[in-house]
Order: sequence, then C-alpha cells, then structure tokens
Amino acid sequence: MERFRDHARTYSARAAAHSVDLDRLAAGQAPYVMIITCSDARLVPALITGSRPGDLFELRTHGGTVPRFDPEDPSGEAATIEFAVEGLRIADIIVCGHSHCEAVGSAGTAGDITAAGHWHVVQQLDVLSDYPCVAPRLVDGTLRLHAWFHEIGTGGTLQHRPGANAFLPL
Repeated sequence: MERFRDHARTYSARAAAHSVDLDRLAAGQAPYVMIITCSDARLVPALITGSRPGDLFELRTHGGTVPRFDPEDPSGEAATIEFAVEGLRIADIIVCGHSHCEAVGSAGTAGDITAAGHWHVVQQLDVLSDYPCVAPRLVDGTLRLHAWFHEIGTGGTLQHRPGANAFLPL
C-alpha cells in the first residue's frame, strides 16, 4: 500500500515531468476513445494504447461484459456508455478482451479458451450495438465499434476483421 500512497503523493510532480497539463484536465474532459474492457489487473488500457490522461474514457467490468440495455432497470454500465456516447460524443468505442480471462473461463467454456475469448468480445459489440444511444450513431457513421483482443503473455493486440471473420494483428 505504501508504494501506492507514495505515487499518489507525487502525482502532480510526475505529471508535470511528463508535460501533463493538470489545469486543462481540470477544465473538463474530452477523451477521443472509450474502451470497455475487463477489470483484470493485468490489463492496463493506458499502457496498451499509449494514451495520456484525458485521452481514454474507460469502463472496466468483469470480463469486459456489456449488459443488455434495459430501460426498466438501467445499470451503471449503461449510464457510463450513454454518457460517453451522448455527453462526450465519443467517436470510437473499443471492446477489448484478453487471454487468460477468468471471466470467460469461469463461464464454463470448454475447449479453446482463446476462441471463446474472441467470441465473447464480438458478442459484446452485438450487445452494445443495440443500445438506443449507440444504434443511430452507428447508422449515421458518427460512431465506430472495434473489437480487440490482448494477449497477456506476449503483449500483442489483435483486432477483429469482420470481412475475414478473424482476429488479426492491429
């Protein structure tokens, strides 16, 4: 815990050393991309994407799962997605799964866990595309959805290519 406290105490100095404009960040957020991914501690979206503070709007859930939209019982995840799409006008959403995912493995998946992980990510795009705030923006082309899969052991990231129906290197 002490290491985390030390880093929290020195954040402003470290931010300044990396040319992070804290005043600009305090004025409001305008991220470029939303990433929906697993809450697994081995997966660090900012490191994978090379983003800086303010660039990436994150939603982390167990297994990177996007719940089905239910207007009668809205979830925190749905509210976060709606805020990103309507409030922040995000133009791109990445759903990023990963290898060695306990959530996918614990779902009782038999056989190829990588194939199951790929399928899981594509399924989350299908669920996301049914959200009432997402669907019209997909139609008018102001929002794009991307399916990524990060390999924990190699650090490589793949992107789903619908035409090939395969995950291929970025």
